[in-house]
Amino acid sequence: MIQAVNNSQALNVAMLTVCVDRDLTDKLLQPTAHMPWKVAPAESEEYMSPLRRTQFSIDVKNADAIIAVVDFDQDAELALETTAYLHQLFFGKIAVIALSSLADSELLLRAMRSGCNEFLKKPFDPIPFAKTLDRLEQQWSNNMGRARNTGQILSFFGAKGGVGTTTVAVQLATFLVRCHKKKVLLIDNHQELGHVCLYLGLDGNRYHFHELLRNVDRLDSDLLRGFIATHQSGLDVLSSPDSHDALRNIDPDAIERTLEFLRGEYDYVLLDCETSFAETNLAVMDRSDQIYLIATPEIGAIRDLSRYIDGLIQNEHTTVKVHVVINRFSSRDAVGIEQIEKAIRLPVEVRICNSYAECVRAINVGEPIGPERKSEFSLQFTKWSNMLVGANSTELAPPAKKRFALW
Repeated sequence: MIQAVNNSQALNVAMLTVCVDRDLTDKLLQPTAHMPWKVAPAESEEYMSPLRRTQFSIDVKNADAIIAVVDFDQDAELALETTAYLHQLFFGKIAVIALSSLADSELLLRAMRSGCNEFLKKPFDPIPFAKTLDRLEQQWSNNMGRARNTGQILSFFGAKGGVGTTTVAVQLATFLVRCHKKKVLLIDNHQELGHVCLYLGLDGNRYHFHELLRNVDRLDSDLLRGFIATHQSGLDVLSSPDSHDALRNIDPDAIERTLEFLRGEYDYVLLDCETSFAETNLAVMDRSDQIYLIATPEIGAIRDLSRYIDGLIQNEHTTVKVHVVINRFSSRDAVGIEQIEKAIRLPVEVRICNSYAECVRAINVGEPIGPERKSEFSLQFTKWSNMLVGANSTELAPPAKKRFALW
């Protein structure tokens, strides 16, 4: 058995049990304490299917790998459906283990065909389970070692125009650089006339992201550097076209290839995207580790947000990596968080306070709000960036020198 280690590079593993009683869940968790992983337990008392939106915890969504133990004794057919659903949903990073008091060969075969990796017989014996964990550790060490050293892709979509999507993307990118000294690239993925460079006080006229996409066949680190504009904080930026030219045909495959290249160049790649289900946006979603949907607490935005989520499902994009962000939130809003969650049938994971005047001042001077301000708005982005990086405290980089300010 591999002994547990405690280091920042440990694999984040979610241990998900489905219809497993509490005593058995505790027994399943005990052997994981000896593995070199950071294990986060998660439970579901119901079987799952694509017909309803299962709400997974943030630990499951952000996990590097998932172990799902599904009890087949309550309802074998629903357990098979759950196995297939989880296998498809988390393809490439999940191991599904069937748990049953029956050793029926036909059931075993159907479970394996549904995506089950292992079959454990009741009563539970910790020794076979420990051997399963060892096999998974060896497999993940071989297959996922490279992935641990590659960057994350975060995409941002507004439920509608005017909800502050660009502001949110710019601010989070800034805090990842300023608070955690991460190497970050912010991409303005608008067809034309995006605002990222304006918000950062940068000149993005020379080259833009779509021009880079057309050069994907010869893309390397040197070519990339010629397209990048760098903010004084150290944040790298790829702008959008700054003109009303005819719509440019962008190959979705070029986007996927480019993003995979950029993943190897940066700790975080953030994309400020238009609100649509164009093939280019679907390609971005496919490559994204996390998708953030931005809305404000008003009826129009919430309606559009709900329909946008429905559209994701209809386009065969699951909601597993989707995170709902409510911007300009206030306790005095007519539409409360509980009402929003009921309407969209997903949890609101990030709330950003209403700091509209502060944000407008920052936009007008081309300098994002920094972590040194200690306002409620700033503290919320500090918390968000900490959550992404997995930090408990914030180490501030030296404050960037501002050209001028209105406060």
